[in-house]
Amino acid sequence: MSDVSLERVTKRFDSTTAVDDLSLTIEDGEVMGIVGPSGCGKTTTLRLTAGFETPNEGVIAYDGDDVTHVPPENRNVGLVFQSYALFDTMSVLKNVTFGPRMHGVGKTERRGRAQKLLELLDIPELADRDPTTLSGGQQQRVGLARALAIEPRLLLLDEPMTGLDAKLKQSLRKELGDLLEELGVTTLYVTHDQEQAMSMCDQIAVMDDGVLEQVGTPTEIYESPANEFVANFIGTSNLLTATVTDSAIDFGFAEIDAPEFPGTGSPTLAVRPDDFRLGTGPIEAKVENVFYLGERVQAIATLTDGTEVTVEASRHENVSAGDRIRLDIDAEHLHRVSQ
Repeated sequence: MSDVSLERVTKRFDSTTAVDDLSLTIEDGEVMGIVGPSGCGKTTTLRLTAGFETPNEGVIAYDGDDVTHVPPENRNVGLVFQSYALFDTMSVLKNVTFGPRMHGVGKTERRGRAQKLLELLDIPELADRDPTTLSGGQQQRVGLARALAIEPRLLLLDEPMTGLDAKLKQSLRKELGDLLEELGVTTLYVTHDQEQAMSMCDQIAVMDDGVLEQVGTPTEIYESPANEFVANFIGTSNLLTATVTDSAIDFGFAEIDAPEFPGTGSPTLAVRPDDFRLGTGPIEAKVENVFYLGERVQAIATLTDGTEVTVEASRHENVSAGDRIRLDIDAEHLHRVSQ
């Protein structure tokens, strides 16, 4: 395994800057997720890390060794793409042994590696199957086994669960997360699915327009977003402007006690939907719409100044469109996203 670093990496395609002065470190054995909207540069970052693209500026290193201009076939990286790209003319076993064979690994050893990985992924019975006869979930497991068979320094996953149904994604998310933890393989995981990143990754890098906006643990990214973009992109946030004094936070439409809230001024504050307390409090609102989501209820409400907020309620709470409700916020759950 390896630690991987990108130091001030920039990649331009003609007049478009896809990745802009990016510095990022993936520690040995760590699973790093990259998330962001379409066109943010996450896939280009993965391709740069793999060697399929060369940066215009900056350095990419594995274990401190500069690999910026080393071709991908000489970097010993394992890749799993969203299409899985299995060889239809080969059995599952031959797909998995293909990489080690290209690396000069002997027949006995490469077959042993393949059998062990198929067992680890709970698909040993598929060894002689044609990949075209497999389900999406089975193909995903085979693609992962093939990537791991070369014993890579780095595992790269590019939207590996795209196209799978929701229930299968949830099942594979747990299996893949457990497997990566067990193997301890350094991993870069590119996904548009925030839940996948939050549940599977040790660290998450959030990108927008080629720029790294924040990197941190899932808890840090969710609870302490660095700016308004991260607050809006990761989960759902209500952004409220306020005046902060030594003892209170005044939103204009209501005031809450906050003697221990750090700093003063007129910041923008992020409030997560589940940080509102429904039923009592100084904030008045009118429910405009209610969405029943099974495990929870999400209500869209309008505050007295016309601001629209999203509020999360228990499915056992009786909330309906048209209701007048009162809300409270615990100041310790508020987070500054601008000064």
